[in-house]
Amino acid sequence: MVAKVYIVYYSMYGHVEKLAQEIKKGAESVEGVEAKVWQVAETLPEEVLGKMYAPPKTDAPIITPDELTEADGLLFGFPTRFGMMPAQFKAFLDSTGGLWRTQALAGKPAGFFYSTSAQGSGQETTALTAITQLVHHGMIFVPIGYTFGAGMFEMDQVKGGSPYGAGTYAGDGSRQPSELELALAFHQGKYFAGIAKKLKGSA
Repeated sequence: MVAKVYIVYYSMYGHVEKLAQEIKKGAESVEGVEAKVWQVAETLPEEVLGKMYAPPKTDAPIITPDELTEADGLLFGFPTRFGMMPAQFKAFLDSTGGLWRTQALAGKPAGFFYSTSAQGSGQETTALTAITQLVHHGMIFVPIGYTFGAGMFEMDQVKGGSPYGAGTYAGDGSRQPSELELALAFHQGKYFAGIAKKLKGSA
């Protein structure tokens, strides 16, 4: 019995996409788990994206609301906008009204990962404010807590992430996820996949 983990993200400059790929590796390291990376649709026109110097999107498939029901576990990733998820991801979740009406996602485990520009820019609030989306769908929030061990207490280098999920700092956009941040993302994928597998096996 294979457990399917869908990693669904929005990334404007590629930081969240890098975390998503590492989370996928972590999830796939768990026997009996299949992981797939998806992105949500862009809502900004190309002209605006060009003025923002946003690079081209990856070839990850664009997910539709109904495809969420195929997964046994869902990890959602996005950059922060003033301490909350960006409009692009909120627009996607706003389109899941049909799933909410039937509670098609109820009981599914879900978690978050994210990117912020700096310390104090939403490493915890971005996930915290997103939990309301899970609550209305009846989903089960799965944080990573402090299961990453000593890496959660690293003080000698700048490190994104929190008990809520993996994270990175983008700075002015030039900073890329560090090895420690990528390791945390891998851990989240592995940890979450193990839980999704257990829940599917007990269903």
